[in-house]
Amino acid sequence: MAADAHDGQVPEPSEGGRRALDLLDKAIDSQSVLVRKNIARARQRNPEATPAQVIRTLERMYVSTLTGTGAAVGGTAAAPGVGTGVALALSAGETFSSLELSALFALSLAEVHGIPIDEVERRRTIVMGIMLGGSGSATITKVAERTGQHWGRQVVAKVPVETLRQINKILGKNFVTKYGTKQGIVVLGRVAPFGIGAVIGGGANAAMATLTVRAGRRAFGPPPTTWQD
Repeated sequence: MAADAHDGQVPEPSEGGRRALDLLDKAIDSQSVLVRKNIARARQRNPEATPAQVIRTLERMYVSTLTGTGAAVGGTAAAPGVGTGVALALSAGETFSSLELSALFALSLAEVHGIPIDEVERRRTIVMGIMLGGSGSATITKVAERTGQHWGRQVVAKVPVETLRQINKILGKNFVTKYGTKQGIVVLGRVAPFGIGAVIGGGANAAMATLTVRAGRRAFGPPPTTWQD
């Protein structure tokens, strides 16, 4: 089986990597209970909105909020009396906020598509797969030995939990590489003086949000035409 071929090939994460994965798990756990509230908020202005309309609203909410948090943290270094140490501390908190927002977005998409995700391994696969974009979907389809589009549906319906554990080990390693190393560079950029950090932070988060939205569309495909009560 393809999953077995990866046994022993994925090293245990470093202490820093483990911390990144722990933050991810906390974000997934804390946002799982808020999914229905998030969808209700997206439907607030138009209770008769179709699933497709709600998904577009969720996408706009996600991009707008994530961009705003990045710009706000980046701008603190330019404020009078705020030192680099304070701005770095705020950036550490903002990273967790970004993970929370991304987990909430991914799990909300699954819910609108009528795909309940109760098992923690499936939630991890959905969230990491979407946040990692093309590399995430490639890993999932390869290890799960599934072909075709819209892997998000297949993960819930057809992939055994044991296979998901193998997938999540690989996704976790890739997640640490992408959001540990690269995100660290972005965090330093956010504390640049004279307001430059606000531009870098907001721009970095906007780019991340846009890629996540595209990955979500690929993961689940076209939304249902009606609500599944």
